[in-house]
Amino acid sequence: MTQHAAFVRAAMAKPEPPPVASRGVIGWARGNLFNNWLNAALTLLSLFLIWTVVTPLVRFLLVDAVWQGAGRADCLPEKAGDAIGACWPFIGAKFAQLIYGFYPWHLHWRVDLTFALGAMLLVPLMIPRAPFKTLNTILLFGLFPVLAFFLLVGGNFGLEHVETRSWGGLLVTLVVAVTGIVASLPLGILLALGRRSHMPVVRALCVAFIEFWRGVPLITVLFFATYMLPLFLPNSWTIDALLRVLVGVALFSAAYMAEVVRGGLQAIPRGQFEAASALGLGYWKTMGFVVLPQALRLVIPGIVNNFIGLFKDTTLVLIVSIFDLLGQLRAAFADPNWATPSMLFTGFAFAGIVYFLFCFSMSRYSLFIERHLGGGRR
Repeated sequence: MTQHAAFVRAAMAKPEPPPVASRGVIGWARGNLFNNWLNAALTLLSLFLIWTVVTPLVRFLLVDAVWQGAGRADCLPEKAGDAIGACWPFIGAKFAQLIYGFYPWHLHWRVDLTFALGAMLLVPLMIPRAPFKTLNTILLFGLFPVLAFFLLVGGNFGLEHVETRSWGGLLVTLVVAVTGIVASLPLGILLALGRRSHMPVVRALCVAFIEFWRGVPLITVLFFATYMLPLFLPNSWTIDALLRVLVGVALFSAAYMAEVVRGGLQAIPRGQFEAASALGLGYWKTMGFVVLPQALRLVIPGIVNNFIGLFKDTTLVLIVSIFDLLGQLRAAFADPNWATPSMLFTGFAFAGIVYFLFCFSMSRYSLFIERHLGGGRR
C-alpha cells in the first residue's frame, strides 16, 4: 500500500498586511472624508473655506506681522511694506497694562504671586491620581481666597493698600470669572435641591429666585448692582464696586447652574433613592453619597458650558467702568503713539487668543473628566 506524505503546518500563517488604500492616512481619509459623494463634497467645501479664512489670518498674524519696533512708525506702510500685518510691538508695549491694569507697577509681584499660588493649588487638584486631594481642596477653596484678598488688596501685614478701582486687565477678568465659577456651583446645587424639595415654602422661594435671575439680563444686574443699589442703602454704608459686581455675577450664574443640576437630578432613576432609603440613609447622605455624584457626572458638559459662558461674559463689566482685559485693550487704543491701521485688529486678535486659550482649556479638560468618570459606562 502506497504511503502518501502529508504536510501539516505547525503554526498559523502570518496575516498579510491590508492594502495600502485601506490603511494609514489614505485609509482614514477614504473611510471618514470620502466614503460617499456627500462627504466628499462637504470635505472639499470645508477645505476651501479653511483655505479662504485661515490663509489670510496666518499671513496677518505671522507672515506679514511686525515683530520688533518702538512706536507707530515701525508699523506704518512706509516702513513695514505694503502688506501690513499685526503690530505685535504694540502688544508688547501695553502688555503690563493688559495684565495688571492700573495696579501699581512696583507691586506687580503681588499679582504674580497670587497667580502662581492659584496655579500651584489648582493643577494638582485637576490631576485625578494626585495625592492629598482633601488637603489640596481645603487650601484652594478655603485658604487661598483669604490669602489672595490680603495680597491683592493689602492694608495689612505691612502691605501697601491698593484700591480695587486700580485693578484691571486679565487680573479683573480672572477674579470675576473664578469667583463666579466657584460660588455659582454650590449655590446652584442648593437651589436645584430646594426646587425639588417637598417643602412648599422652600420650593417656592427657590423657584422665585431662579426665575427672577434668569429673567433679567446680566447687563441689567450689573447696572443695578453698580448704580442703583447704593440708592437703597444708608449713606453710611459703602460697598466696593467690584464686590457688588462679584455678588451680582455669582447670583446670576447660580440661577442658570441650578437648572443644569436639576436636569441631572431628574435623570437619576427613582430606584437609586429607594435603594439609599433601604440602606437607612437620610436625605443629605442620600444626596451627598448616592444621587449628586451621579447627577453631576451626567451634566458635566452643561456645567462647563456655563463656566465658559461666564468667563466670556466678564467682558460686560466694562459697561460699569470696571476695566477688564477688553476694557484695558480699548483704553490702550487711545494711545496716539501706537495709532496704526493694524492696531485695532492686533489688539482684538490678542484678546481673542487669550479668551480662546482659557475656554478651549476648560472644554478639553471637561472631555478628559467625562472620559475618566465614564469608564464604567463603556
